[in-house]
This record gives sequence, structure tokens and C-alpha cells, in this order.
Amino acid sequence: MNTLGKDGETLAVKFLKGKGYRILEKNYRTVFGEIDIIAKDEGVVVFIEVKTRSDDQFGYPFEAVNRRKREKMRKVALCFMKKLRGEVPARFDVLSISMDDGPMLISHIKDAFEV
Repeated sequence: MNTLGKDGETLAVKFLKGKGYRILEKNYRTVFGEIDIIAKDEGVVVFIEVKTRSDDQFGYPFEAVNRRKREKMRKVALCFMKKLRGEVPARFDVLSISMDDGPMLISHIKDAFEV
């Protein structure tokens, strides 16, 4: 992972903790891929993809969470959920971080997609 990506994930963790989220895992990896952050928000397990860009020349950060990435996240999330006891509600969020020359902008898209 590049420095920009690591910086973005560090900012994301601070942002989420400030919103009351409890971080369960960072960079949770399986054979299917990786999820940047897994957290708990009021009893809901939240699988979070963090996308950070230094500019929006190639589009907004959240636009990089395409169908292929969503499918990978779904598979990784299923692996994580199998470890839990009982049924727990879950959702998929995207944290989009823009770090261009202006002020940093964090957009938190809750329930960004369904699987």
C-alpha cells in the first residue's frame, strides 16, 4: 500500500472512532481479498472501504469502489461473519477522502451498497 493510502486509513480510523465506532479489524485479509476496516456501530458490523485521492483527476475516491471491488468485499465479509456467533446485522460503508491542495474532505457513505 502506498503512503497516501496508509495516511487515508489512519485518518479514517480516527474519524470513525470520533463518531463512536469500535474498530474490530484493520486490513482484514483472506484468500478473497482485503477489507480496510471492520468496525461496530451500535450493534451493526460495518465493513468499510477507504479510498483516498490527492486529486480528483481520475474521479472521486468513492467511484473506485466498482462492482469487482464490491464482490471481493462481499466474499471477505462472509468469511468474517462466519466467525461470529449468531446472526448480526451488517452493512457496507465507503469512506472517501480527498487530500488535494484545499481542505481535506471526508465523505462517509453509509450503507453504500447491498450484496
